Amino acid sequence: MKKQLVALGLAAGLVMSPTVYSYAQGNGSADLSEKVKWSDRVGTPEFVSGKLTKASKDSAETIVFNYLNGKEGSFKLGGDAKNSFKVLEKQQDELGFTYLRLQQVYKGTPVFGSVITAHVDKDGVLTALSGAVQPDLDKKAGSKADKVSKKDAISKGEADLTAAAGSQPDYEYAPKADYVIFMKDGTAHYAYHVNYNFLSPEPGNWDYFVDASSGEILSKYNSIDHAKPGGGATGGTNTVGTGTGVLGDTKSLNTLLSGSTYYLQDNTRGKGIFTYDASSRTRLPGTLWADADDQFNASYDHAAVDAHYYAGVTYDYYKNTFNRNSYDNNGAALKASVHYSRNYNNAFWNGSQMVYGDGDGVNFIEFSGGIDVVAHELTHAVTEKTAGLVYQNESGAINESLSDIFGTLVEFYSGKSPDWEIGEDIYTPSKQGDALRSMSDPTKYGDPDNYASRYTGTSDNGGVHTNSGISNKAAYLLSQGGTAYGVKVTGVGTSKTGAIFYRALTQYLTPQATFSQLRAAAVQSAVDLYGSSSQEAASVNAAFDAVGVH
Repeated sequence: MKKQLVALGLAAGLVMSPTVYSYAQGNGSADLSEKVKWSDRVGTPEFVSGKLTKASKDSAETIVFNYLNGKEGSFKLGGDAKNSFKVLEKQQDELGFTYLRLQQVYKGTPVFGSVITAHVDKDGVLTALSGAVQPDLDKKAGSKADKVSKKDAISKGEADLTAAAGSQPDYEYAPKADYVIFMKDGTAHYAYHVNYNFLSPEPGNWDYFVDASSGEILSKYNSIDHAKPGGGATGGTNTVGTGTGVLGDTKSLNTLLSGSTYYLQDNTRGKGIFTYDASSRTRLPGTLWADADDQFNASYDHAAVDAHYYAGVTYDYYKNTFNRNSYDNNGAALKASVHYSRNYNNAFWNGSQMVYGDGDGVNFIEFSGGIDVVAHELTHAVTEKTAGLVYQNESGAINESLSDIFGTLVEFYSGKSPDWEIGEDIYTPSKQGDALRSMSDPTKYGDPDNYASRYTGTSDNGGVHTNSGISNKAAYLLSQGGTAYGVKVTGVGTSKTGAIFYRALTQYLTPQATFSQLRAAAVQSAVDLYGSSSQEAASVNAAFDAVGVH
């Protein structure tokens, strides 16, 4: 098995070149120009930017809906836009933009993966729309003819899972199903989106889409990276202990003294950081890590020490750099279990907490020993709570890439021998100088560094761990500079690279984003932060030119 697929719980359609044109109609203005990227997948705009409307004192929602209504020929919503969307999120950011995240609906039913974001500046001017909507649902969706119940849909998926695994999954929580419109090959299906989360017979976080009329399984994929909480100690005194990590280094640890026992429970960050011992079993979370003297130096402690400490560093990076309070921006507790299973060569986020295997000692050592591994996995949680990138094809590769990018940036933030390799601290302990992936040279480990070389097969959810190399290379060039495929890029450093990609992730990317949309999102983020004529915006454009994404 390729090493990229073993670790770090660790698509292609053609991307159309940017189309730039001017509208002379709509919104009461004859001089508003717009830059438009069209979606090859659905044929509607996937990114629109510019001065899209005149200044207005209307609400952001009204401004957006009026704009969409004026562009019916492009978006093809088939009716008043306000009836085609549900507001998921509305925020005002530090730059003065009002940011909206909108879920497309048809007669009240959400369209799976069809989310757009909109930005309205402080003068009431719409400056960007990101995300492709499904057009002509009034013609495609038809009327409901449900013959399959939610219970039956869950049973359909379960039967398929059981047949593939050889035994019925042991669920972490009961399977849940949501009613959606699911698009397949241009056809709109009323369907159930069913999620199955389990650890046995092997970890899975499967998403199934079951047609509500025929019971056909329309699609399925394992989104384990979008990877059961237990309670911590109650009462006690916050203390500071010490411990030895996987690589033999000593760390200070925020702990809790309750009674006469010290626990790996950090109450100083958000709603806490909790580290558990899975005791080589596959039940989560296990028992809260305990010690008699606040000195976590035994060999069995090493994995827990690093999981606890690096979770704190990752929390601090997001809080101190972006003012983000944990992965949900609401202080969510960070929970992790170490010593999961036996000789387990993986780490993953299961939708609720982090899980780390010990490795087999040959291919891997304890996974929590890599700070970029810890930050990679926790970034999957940030992605889940923001862009919600579907873990399949191009959106899945972008999901993986963003975890690599921020895993690396957290490593630079920590100052712990930072580099542009992924998993180098925990991979092949007897061999020096190798890693799971390289951002500076993805081809070193068989990953593409250019869109023209992308993987177009179906394995690994459409190459999510492979095609991530494309945007990994773009991020490396943006930060460090360099030349690739004849394109010279001026580096802007790690801090600005993080700012640009964080804004793209949290404010512009949508569930089924393409690499082309990622480019547009990163460019727009640089324009927002540094200006349209800035070196930063020019460098983003050059970096994506260098990897063949237009």
